[in-house]
Order: sequence, then structure tokens, then C-alpha cells
Amino acid sequence: MNIVIIGVGLIGGSVALAIRGFNTHIIGVDSNTDHANKALELGIIDEISDLDNALHKAQLIILAIPVDAARKLLPYILDNIQDNTVVIDMGSTKVGICNNVRSHARRSQYVASHPMAGTENSGPEAAFADLFKGKKTIICEKELSADFALQQAELLYKILGMSILYMNAEEHDKHIAYVSHLTHVIAYALSLTVQEIEKDEKTIFEMAGSGFGSTVRIAKSSTDMWTPIFKQNAKYLTASIDKYIDILQHFKEVIQENNDTKLYEMIKEANKIRNVLDKPNMQVKTKK
Repeated sequence: MNIVIIGVGLIGGSVALAIRGFNTHIIGVDSNTDHANKALELGIIDEISDLDNALHKAQLIILAIPVDAARKLLPYILDNIQDNTVVIDMGSTKVGICNNVRSHARRSQYVASHPMAGTENSGPEAAFADLFKGKKTIICEKELSADFALQQAELLYKILGMSILYMNAEEHDKHIAYVSHLTHVIAYALSLTVQEIEKDEKTIFEMAGSGFGSTVRIAKSSTDMWTPIFKQNAKYLTASIDKYIDILQHFKEVIQENNDTKLYEMIKEANKIRNVLDKPNMQVKTKK
């Protein structure tokens, strides 16, 4: 099976490594020639191709590039594929890209998805086969995808070792703003704050504890990937930032007032997240 992966960095490269051995021939397409050559050198892909030649060969296309680029490129891809080719995107926002091809004649050959996996690293060197194992992926607007396309996507995610949630695009972008995108904003903001206050890099390095390190780790995440994510999900992301600022301001006021009882209560209430995150095999209810 000819599988074309557009974008052979962390996500695309990890998909390629995970599906090796399943009778696949993996063709890599990347605007960054260094990334493409490195992916070939590392054995992540079997060949490098330009986009047009790859589209003519493809039976399955995996779109693993920044969300702004994917949104622009997807209509062209659908214009130039065969009638049985399936296209799956893996972007972190869904409303924009889904709306952009809603009326396309080949919309049914496309599956909108978002595998909830990643690291702060980027590029083909960062790819590894187990990136997706045990994680969740979200498929949006499944009713607009043909059965054969949806089945292909579900099989892919089964091979990757992921469980699947189904929801509409608006629901996805709203929820993901809180559980993923806001987290990155907080990490970037904390990094900027500490670098602004602590001008001595040696002090930051020597005194920063594991809590700081784990919180700002994702501030090392790719600028090219996260800038368009924030832009495309601005509606829900700004709402989540507003709510976060309200709660942060409340924390500040309680600390200023030296209100030990209220501070204790707020921290205790925050601790309840443990009951959610520590549940084994938690089943998430989603709209079908």
C-alpha cells in the first residue's frame, strides 16, 4: 500500500515508524528538504517525492503539517487524488479545515482527526514508533466521511495503539482550547515571566525545581506549529485565557488578604483534578 506522509517531522515520522511492517511503502513529502533527507537517511520513509507525483501514487495520504498550511493545501489534495484515495489530517484545530472543504466534491474521502500525542521536540530525529500508543485520538464529522475512508482511519489508529473519540469540529476546538492549547499558553507565559524577572540564566538553571521544569517543558514546543494553532482557535482559546486570568486574579487576592482558610479551600478544590486524571481506563462520553 502506497502511503504518502506530508510532513515528516515528529508526528508524520512517528506514524511512519509505527506502521512499518504492515505491507506499506511510505513516500515522504516535505517542503523542508533537510527534513525529507534526514527522514530517508533514518529509514523513516522509503522514498522522497514532490507533492504532485506523490498524489498520483497515493492510496492513503496523511497530512501532518502545521494547521494553517494543512487548511490551504487540503482542497488541492482533494482535487488531485484518485477516487479511492483516503486523506487523513492530524491537525490540532478542526473547525477551519473542515469548513474549508465542506462543499468539496471529494469531501467524503477526507477524515478530520487529531491524535492527542506529541512532545516538545520536533523534526524527524524526534520521531519514535510508540508516540501514539495508549493515547486518544479524536475524529470529527465522521458522518461526512465515506465508510471506506472512516474504516481506513480507524484501522490506522488501531495500528498506532490509540482509542478513538468522535465529536463535531466546534466541540473539539472548544474542549481542546482548555485541555491543550491553554496549557501551552500558560507554559509560554511562565517562561517569559521567569526570563523577564530572572535575568541571570545561571540562577534559573541552578534553582529551578522539577515542578518548574515539567510546567515549562512544553514552552520548547515548535513555534511554527503553535503560532497557527493559537490563531485558528482564537475564539475558544481567548475565552479559556479569560477564565484562567479570572481564577489567577482570585488567587492573587486571597494571597494578598492573607486568607489562609480560603487559600486552603482553593488548593483543596484544585486537588480534585486527581480524581479525574487518576481514574484507570476513564471512559469519556462524546457525541457520536
